[in-house]
Amino acid sequence: MELWSKQTIEDFRRTLLDWYDKEGRANLPWRLNHDPYRVLVSEIMLQQTQVDTVLPYYERFMLELPTVQDLASAPETQVLKLWEGLGYYSRARNLQKAAQFVVDELHGYWPESADDLQELPGVGPYTSAAIASISFGEVVPAVDGNAYRVFSRLLKIEADVANTKSRKIFYDAISPIVDTQRPGDFNQAIMDLGSSYMTAKNPDTLNSPVREFNAAFRDGVEANYPVKTKKQKPVKQQYVAVISEKQGKLLFERRPDTGLLASFWTFPLIEIDSIENIEGQQLNIKPIVHVFTHRRWEIWLVKRDVEPVSNQKYLASNEWQDLSLPTVQHKLLKALEDYNHVP
Repeated sequence: MELWSKQTIEDFRRTLLDWYDKEGRANLPWRLNHDPYRVLVSEIMLQQTQVDTVLPYYERFMLELPTVQDLASAPETQVLKLWEGLGYYSRARNLQKAAQFVVDELHGYWPESADDLQELPGVGPYTSAAIASISFGEVVPAVDGNAYRVFSRLLKIEADVANTKSRKIFYDAISPIVDTQRPGDFNQAIMDLGSSYMTAKNPDTLNSPVREFNAAFRDGVEANYPVKTKKQKPVKQQYVAVISEKQGKLLFERRPDTGLLASFWTFPLIEIDSIENIEGQQLNIKPIVHVFTHRRWEIWLVKRDVEPVSNQKYLASNEWQDLSLPTVQHKLLKALEDYNHVP
C-alpha cells in the first residue's frame, strides 16, 4: 500500500473538493440540507440501489413522511407501500425502527457521532459515518463500495474487499486523508468519484480529476483493483405459484413475519424438487426468474382449485392493488396477464 505525505494529502483534498464544488451532484434532493433524517433515508435507500432508481422513491417518501416523527408513527403498511419496488424490504422496516428509536428512546435528539449513531437499528458503520460527517461534521471516513474502489486504486491497497476484516484496513488508510474542515463533502465527493470517473467497469481515469494520485493507474495495474474474491452463485430454488380463482378473485397468501419477504402478500408459493412434480394446470413453459442476493427463484404458474387456510385470502384486484407487494409478485401478476388468465 502506498502511503501519502502530509503535502500529498493536502493536495488531494484541495483537488477533490475543487472538483466536487464544480461538478459534484449538489442538486440531489438529500444534499439540499444536512438534516440527519433526510441523510438517513437517502443512505438506507441507496444501499445496493442506483441513484436514478432511488430519486423518485425518495421524493415520494419525503413528501408523505417529511419528518422522523412522521416515519416513527406511520403504519408499517404505509412504509412498505412507499418502498414497494425498491427490494430488500428489511431496510424499510429497520429505517422505521431507527426513527422510532430516535423519537421514543432519544426524545427526538439525534446522536452526533458515528459510534453513537450505530445504536440505531439497521445503521451500520458506513451509514453512521455518512450521517456523522454530513450532518454533524465529524471527521470520519464513510467506507462503502465506492470508497473501497477509489482508495484501493489510489493507494494500491491489496486487501480483499469481500473480506469484512478488510474494512479496518481501509478505514485506517482513509482516516488521515479525510478533509478536517469539510468531512461530509469529502465523503460525498468520494461517492461521486466512484460513480463517475472511477467506476467498477470502464473507468475514465484519463479524465479523472485525481488521476495524478492514482498509483494503480500510474503503475498500469488499475484493472487489478479492487482486489475481490468472486461471489458464490445464488442457490437455485424452484417454486410453484398457485393460481386459484373464485368469483373474480385471486388467492393470495400472507408470508410469515420473519424470513424472506416477511409479511408480504404473494400468490401461494410451494417449493418443488423439479418441474416433474408439478400438479395442476401449468401455465408457463419457461419459469419466471427472480434473483435475490443469495438465491435464484424459478417459478411456474400452476392453476388449481384451493380452499384457503388461515394465512390466505381471495382478493379482488382493487384489494390486492392496495397491498404492499414485493417485486417478485409483480412479476407473477405480469406473467399471469401475459398468459391471459386474469379474471
